[in-house]
Amino acid sequence: MNLIPRNFFLDDFFDDFGKVRVNDMKCDIYEEDNDYVVEMDVPGYNKDEIDIDVENGYLTISASHSDERNEENKNYIRKERVYGSTKRQFYVGDVDEDSIKANFNDGVLKVVVPKKEEISNKKKIEIQ
Repeated sequence: MNLIPRNFFLDDFFDDFGKVRVNDMKCDIYEEDNDYVVEMDVPGYNKDEIDIDVENGYLTISASHSDERNEENKNYIRKERVYGSTKRQFYVGDVDEDSIKANFNDGVLKVVVPKKEEISNKKKIEIQ
């Protein structure tokens, strides 16, 4: 009895050939009252491995971790869990950077980005 299908290794090689890897950080972005809300799945990462930055109107969320485990005794047949870094960037425009809040729970990152109050520069000119 063979536990591994006949073309197991060769089929796997060609499964991903030519395909672009889809980013693992899937997200939903929506408006709520006067805020933008980003809810992003960040599975397999700890809170201290995630960075959130805002610069020039761009919100950048990046996550990275490394494989530091000693696995010399394991004879892998297939290893799909990769270690490294990933990043997503979104244009949020002019926002209140000092009031941005983030929460991380059960692999889901929630970032609340308050919009700046728009000050109208419009001035009515009377005709004489």
